Amino acid sequence: MSRLQVVSGKGGTGKTTVAAALALALATEGKRTLLVEVEGRQGIAQLFETEALPYEERKIAVAPGGGEVYALAIDPELALLDYLQMFYKMGGAGRALKKLGAIDFATTIAPGLRDVLLTGKACEAVRRKDKSGRFVYDCVVMDAPPTGRITRFLNVNDEVAGLARIGPIHNQAQAVMRVLKSAETAVHLVTLLEEMPVQETSDGIAELRAARLPVGRIIVNMVRPEVLDATDLELVRSVPRTAVAKALSSAGLGGARRGGNAEKLVDPLLVQADEYAERHALEHEQRAVLDELGLPVHELPLLAEGMDLAGLYELARELREQGLS
Repeated sequence: MSRLQVVSGKGGTGKTTVAAALALALATEGKRTLLVEVEGRQGIAQLFETEALPYEERKIAVAPGGGEVYALAIDPELALLDYLQMFYKMGGAGRALKKLGAIDFATTIAPGLRDVLLTGKACEAVRRKDKSGRFVYDCVVMDAPPTGRITRFLNVNDEVAGLARIGPIHNQAQAVMRVLKSAETAVHLVTLLEEMPVQETSDGIAELRAARLPVGRIIVNMVRPEVLDATDLELVRSVPRTAVAKALSSAGLGGARRGGNAEKLVDPLLVQADEYAERHALEHEQRAVLDELGLPVHELPLLAEGMDLAGLYELARELREQGLS
């Protein structure tokens, strides 16, 4: 398992939830995981039902077996201050620049620099070791930008080409790319069994591969339970309406006379069955499209009770059972 797990997906697919569940799944049996947020939405804090994350690594959860999940919300301006101190020893001067608004100006007019800072902070956490020479974190999970922006975001070397061809910024970008394009990294894409998310996933995988970025797995989120099997679906298409009314009556749902309770239930039930059969067929088609992409595909269930902290642990358990830990 790669040490940097990048999670992306079309908006609305639940990529932040999947990233959080993956961090919990990876932090099992005493392992330590860092969950990184780069978009400033504080989605991680909401999922773990904690206060807004500062620009510091903070423990937010304990995983099964005593593992720990730490979280970090990366602020580009503060990351630039770290950068200035690390490479130029400009701690005090950097803070003065921040007061003058120069850092905000720099990260706004040079979005490539912003991406270098965000990805660089995550890669630094991947490489960081303690005094004994052991990695501080067993894995780093990044809740990354959506699929439409993920390749450009990760391909910071190209972004920096227009900023600096030599010097510390260039060297930093090169160091980041050595991690991002190595076996240490895997980029997972989250989707739903719907046409638009699946198409965006397919396009995103093609772009990542073209940029020679390591694609990991496809995670299908919010999968509805199967209510009817193939035999049931065939019955939906062929069973007479009168037979349905008779079956309902036999089940004690009113008399079979016209206008009885059973009769009133027939049309709504048949409509629901038709809708389910149509959705089942569409989901089957989308699974076939995903299978053709040649990547491992994992599925996470739609939680009937909605997403809360208990649900997050349930998804983490599903990921462990499917071999993502």
